[in-house]
Amino acid sequence: MIISRTPFRISFFGGGTDYPVWYKENGGLVLSTSINKYCYVICRYLPPFFDYNYCLRYRQREETLTIDQIKHPSIRECLRFISTERGVEIQHNADLPAMSGLGSSSAFTVGLLNALYALKGCMSSKQKLALEAIYVEQHVIGENVGSQDQTTAAFGGFNKIRFGGPNEIVVEPIIIDTKKLQLLQSHLMLFFLGFPRIASDIAKEQIKVTPQKKKELTEMMDIANAAIAFLATANEDLDDFGKLLHEQWMIKRSLTPLISNGAIDEVYEIGRRAGAIGGKLLGAGGGGFMLFYARPEDQERIREDLGHLLHVPFSFDSTGTQIIYYMPEENY
Repeated sequence: MIISRTPFRISFFGGGTDYPVWYKENGGLVLSTSINKYCYVICRYLPPFFDYNYCLRYRQREETLTIDQIKHPSIRECLRFISTERGVEIQHNADLPAMSGLGSSSAFTVGLLNALYALKGCMSSKQKLALEAIYVEQHVIGENVGSQDQTTAAFGGFNKIRFGGPNEIVVEPIIIDTKKLQLLQSHLMLFFLGFPRIASDIAKEQIKVTPQKKKELTEMMDIANAAIAFLATANEDLDDFGKLLHEQWMIKRSLTPLISNGAIDEVYEIGRRAGAIGGKLLGAGGGGFMLFYARPEDQERIREDLGHLLHVPFSFDSTGTQIIYYMPEENY
């Protein structure tokens, strides 16, 4: 039996520049971190006592004879990609709901690939897992997704990620003092909006308009570079980080009408009136999680004013996808 653990992510800057339609020509840049909320994939070879070859448990339960009969697209295509010769049982559990803007779908794909390789007795590099998850999601399944979620899930940590060029992705850890990183974390708040969203539909529209949004996407990359440069300074007043988040969100929400809506705008404005310096909706848009940057002394008021929403404490993660349990199979 194998258990993989793969972190979800928070993307601070540059989201939207990680779509191939943009970075193949212009390059892309994202500042993101993995967090201590995880996707777990339990995987084992199926014992030969059943009248099916594949048993899958996620939000639904599937029992099939062939891979082709599997409805879950990521499971079906990852099994094809890894070419398992025997039947398997796969179970998925997660700390946070799917389709919420924290890269949960890609975390699952990365974690599943990692678990299937381990099941075959292989270890795969983080770069390989990221690139293969990108390939499966973008080219095999045909999802409208970028490339940052798979990368952050595979590598973990607080990173500058560059897209494009011969290596496709380059991950550069942010060099920052531990005390300053903890200070930044203490200024961040996460709220679950609870709105239904289908990220692929929203991303499809953003991909469609990308060629007409060169000015906005270039500005978002400039803001990402400014945030990275700011973190490298000795300045311990991090409020400029929050101001940059606000500046970027104003640009991001203007890319398409699907990214934000009246309810989301109202939540953001309530947070700002209560003391938040900046923030952003996480993910493609339409709902999910709202991130705020706020001084610790203002956070209680923000929690009170947004009392109808679930506040989700979190901390940064540095591990990326891991095999946390490995037990060789029994012989039958």
